[in-house]
Amino acid sequence: MNLFIPEIGELVYDVATGKVGQAMGHEGPHWQLRPVGGGREWDALGPIRPPTDAERLSAGVALANARSRGECA
Repeated sequence: MNLFIPEIGELVYDVATGKVGQAMGHEGPHWQLRPVGGGREWDALGPIRPPTDAERLSAGVALANARSRGECA
């Protein structure tokens, strides 16, 4: 049972995919997450949890790298 309930816009870690995303809302037990920096939402079908500091840093570095390559605004 997942007792972690994030605020909308809060960063979360999707255990099933191993990705960090922003909580955008939920339908029943499934959270809709958006990639850091924008993009297509996905449904977190498994548990979510707060990201560790390392996971937050990794997501931020990935976003900075994508911006430097011109892949996102």
